[in-house]
Order: sequence, then structure tokens, then C-alpha cells
Amino acid sequence: MRDLIVFGEDWGALPSSTQHLIGHLSQSRKVLWVNSIGLRRPTLSWRDMKRVWQKLSAPQQAKAAPVINQLPANLQVVNPLTLPAPRSQIERHVANTLLGRQLRPIIKQARLNNPILWTSLPTAVDMAEHLDTSSLVYYCGDDFSALAGVDHHTVAKREAELLQRADLVLAASEQLASRFPSANTQLLPHGVDYHLFSQPAERAIDLPNDGRPIAGFYGSLSEWLDIELLQATIQQLPNWHFVFIGKAVIDISTLQALPNTHFLGERAHHQLPGYVQHWNASLLPFRDNAQIRACNPLKLREYLAAGRPVISTPFPALRPYQSLLQTVNNADDMVNALQRTLQQWKSPAQQQAVLHHTWQARAEQLSNWLDAL
Repeated sequence: MRDLIVFGEDWGALPSSTQHLIGHLSQSRKVLWVNSIGLRRPTLSWRDMKRVWQKLSAPQQAKAAPVINQLPANLQVVNPLTLPAPRSQIERHVANTLLGRQLRPIIKQARLNNPILWTSLPTAVDMAEHLDTSSLVYYCGDDFSALAGVDHHTVAKREAELLQRADLVLAASEQLASRFPSANTQLLPHGVDYHLFSQPAERAIDLPNDGRPIAGFYGSLSEWLDIELLQATIQQLPNWHFVFIGKAVIDISTLQALPNTHFLGERAHHQLPGYVQHWNASLLPFRDNAQIRACNPLKLREYLAAGRPVISTPFPALRPYQSLLQTVNNADDMVNALQRTLQQWKSPAQQQAVLHHTWQARAEQLSNWLDAL
């Protein structure tokens, strides 16, 4: 089998679809994973400066992390130094030269077999000409034109170039796939670690445990969350707990001020079943915007595999599971939906719906497409 050079986010962050897929592929292929080369220029903010320092201080080649996040045996991680999201031709030349000088010796030492270049980042398109690869795969899991924290103009231009060069385009949702050339585009919806989320897990010790019902959400607390919807809902249900797990990158002070909200911070992926299996309802309270209309959130299938009632605002990726969850358009709808969950518990139908949509199954299909290149 052909090996892979992968440009993605930083390996070991909260599991992405790329990490799930590549983790499975690495069981039969060597993988050189290149940590994020960026989708925007850094600013002088504390958050960006901290990120720059982490990049500068990281060893060039990452070693195995603790057992839970241990690197797969065939996967090697590289922390490159480069110019993030270069704009001009000069900047692109400098970035490509820096990356090439760092990666070529590592690739040679790894002795990869006729490697395929895989990128989940449009800004890596230039490396198709600078590394010894004969096939180019673009995996698109987001609408970058609507994604927050991205240099939209630069990324859009690089994506257009990437679509012209790619031998295979993989889209995580039908909405994304419809934007790409049909001749070489394949729909690859997200999968689920079914065993992890469906097998009974012990209740997390920091979940509220006073007998009151709990509604929960995990994931990034970002611009796509409908804060106003949540605030109006929470205020109407003072006898419920509302639990949020994840990193806050927006102002959540209006929710923090409410006495029945709990912000627990980030949790490792393997810990999430201990929360989602033990609250009364799983929430997907998203705004209606271009990014959400194009998304296919990993947590949707994880929520379903856990078997607890799911309440969501409407977006296209829900359609295959519409009969298995409740969709809401406003706070009154959400309040009523939450109250109905008090008469529900575990749903085998939800779990059965995602039983065969595992990451392993997705990776097997993907492997066939790669072998055909």
C-alpha cells in the first residue's frame, strides 16, 4: 500500500475527522503527519503569541505522548517552522523553501512507499510541487470561506488552486461536495467511535448530582453557538443544570452569570462518554450560518451512539437522522423538547442508526479510493 504525507492540524488536539481517518489508515501504511502550517497570519494577541511560542519551542519531531494519546506505531509527527498563510509570491517561495528543507530529509529517512500527499489545509497546496509525491488528495471538512479565524481571501485562492491539482477530493458533507468538481469528488461523511460511546461508562465525578435533570454540550464554545437561544432557554428552566464542556473562544459571560450553568473546561475525548451517557439531553444549539449549513459535526453521531435524547437547531446534516432527534427553532421549542426528554431514557434506535458508520468503515472505503489513484 502507498504511504501518506499528511498536512493537518496539530496531532493530539481534540480528535478531528482527519485524525480518526489517518489513525486507522496508519495501521497498514506509513504516515508522516505535518502539524498545522496555519490558515491565517498570527496577530499580536496573547493567544496568538502563545501559539507562536509553542510552535517555536516544540521539537521538530514529536515523541509518543502518554498512553491515552500515544502515536500509532506507523505514524511520525513533524513540527515544521514556516510562514503561516503566505500571500505574495515571495512569501510563498520562502514558506515552501523552509518547509522543503525541513521535510525532505525526514521523508527520505522514513523510506515512504510512493507516498500520496494528503492535505486538510488549502494552504499546503504549494507543497505538491516540492515533495516527491505523485498523487494529491484534498480532504475538506469545513467551509473555509465561512470559518472563523481564517484569512478567507488567501485560503479561498489556495483552495481554488488545490481543486485544480487534486487527484481526489473528499468532502465531509453533501453541501461541501456540491461545490467541488463531480468527476473526482467523493462524499465521505464523518464516522463515530461506536464502541467508545455506546459501551456503558462510569458517570463523571464533576457532573451535577443532585437529582435535577441535565442538558449538556461538548465542543468548542465558538461563534457558531446560539448564545441568545441558550440564555433564553436556561432562564426558563431554573430547575435544570446546563453543562458545557470545551474551550471558550467567545464571550460566554451572559451564560456564566446564570446560576444553573456549569462550564467544565476541556476534557479528553475518551472521557466524554462519562458525561454524555449520564445527562438527560444532548444539545446542538447552532446558529444558522454558512459554516453550520456545510458542517457534519462529529458530535452528532457520538451523541446518537451514546443513546441519550438529542435536541438540535436545524441544519442539513441532520436529515438522515431526523426521526431520531428533536429539532427546535426558538427557546420555547427547546424548553418543550427538554421537558419531553424527562419521559425518555436510552434509545436503541439511535444507536442502531450509527452502528455501521464507524471510523473503521469509513477508513476501509477511503483506503479503496486511495489504492485506485
